[in-house]
Amino acid sequence: MDDEELAHRFESARPRLRAIATRMLGSAADADDAVQETWLRLARSDAAQIDNFDAWCTTVVSRISLDMLRAPRATRERSWNIEPWRDEPVDPAPDLADLVARSDNVNVALLVVLDALTPAERIAFVLHDVFGQPFDEVARAVDRSPDAARQLASRARRRLREATVPDRADRRRGRALVEAWLTAAQDGDLAALLSLLHDDATLHADYGARTQELRGAAEIGAQAVLAARLAAHSTPVLIDGRPGVAASFGERIVSLMAFDIEDGRIVGLDVLADPDRLAGVALPQP
Repeated sequence: MDDEELAHRFESARPRLRAIATRMLGSAADADDAVQETWLRLARSDAAQIDNFDAWCTTVVSRISLDMLRAPRATRERSWNIEPWRDEPVDPAPDLADLVARSDNVNVALLVVLDALTPAERIAFVLHDVFGQPFDEVARAVDRSPDAARQLASRARRRLREATVPDRADRRRGRALVEAWLTAAQDGDLAALLSLLHDDATLHADYGARTQELRGAAEIGAQAVLAARLAAHSTPVLIDGRPGVAASFGERIVSLMAFDIEDGRIVGLDVLADPDRLAGVALPQP
């Protein structure tokens, strides 16, 4: 197999590999990184020694995804996938494999249930239950025996069935808090903002050319008061499954803010206002 044929075969396999990595990692950006690393490893390998090209690529992208899942979350860049905020009821007993298979971007319910799994369980479940890979191939991906891979998938199914997805009341409380934040910011109501923030809340912002970190409710609330115009152009959204807001002028998103909420108060905020990283982000339609 010459270099041109190898590249052609990999490009044909890329959509499937990206789909596998996306379901495993819950992030399109991380999935693209995993697929690109798979190509680099393929280019460095002796392709003539590969008996089953598709199985080899599946195993490699799975192992790369497994390494990424095991890495500390702080080292994995947030993907900033945004979804419209719907408030429909959640099926208390969804078909989890079908839910994963139909999700091009991992939605809020899926993020919750997949995060209940260990990395190896997640790989085994996605490869076998979603993509129908035999346990011999799953075993190679997770570096276990076929019987151990079968047990991983079985344990994953059980853990997913037991996982609790956010109920409608939780989503409504999160939505109400985000809307209260926007109202208070637009009105310049510092007292209201402080009532929504935990005393030890933190804010991390990425502006591209510089970053910013604020600590404490007083600092964060004071800055929010200065952003009234931005708040007036903001829409509640879900960002990687978290409550958030997207600020836009016309069709252009100028900033994203994701909230961490505990016990009804905001404990953390992550802001992305880097024009380069936001250039390809579109405001989703409800």
